[in-house]
Amino acid sequence: MWSWVLHRISGATIFFFLFVHVLDTALVRVSPEAFNTIMDTYKTPVIGLMEMGLVAAVLYHALNGIRIILIDFWKDGPRYQRQMLWVVAGVFIVVLIASLGVIGMHMAERFL
Repeated sequence: MWSWVLHRISGATIFFFLFVHVLDTALVRVSPEAFNTIMDTYKTPVIGLMEMGLVAAVLYHALNGIRIILIDFWKDGPRYQRQMLWVVAGVFIVVLIASLGVIGMHMAERFL
C-alpha cells in the first residue's frame, strides 16, 4: 500500500519538476534577463535541498517501477513481491546515501 502511495507521490513530484523545467527553459527565448534572474534564484541552499528531494524521488520511482514491471510480467513476480520490495528499499538507501553525499559535498563547496 505505502509503496503505491510513494510511487504516485514521486511521480507527481517528477512531473512538477519537468513542468517547471520546461517553463524556465522556454523563458530564455522570451526574456534572457528574466531567465538569468530565475537561474540566480536556483543557486540557493533551499533549491539544493529540493534537488536532493528530486534525486530521492527519481531514484525511488525508477527502482519501484522496475519492481512493478517484474510483478506484472514475471510469472513468479506476485509470489516474490515482498522480497523485491525489501531489495528495492535496500538499493534505494545505499544509492541515496551515496548520491546525497556527493550532492552534499558539492553544496558544501558552493555555500560554505
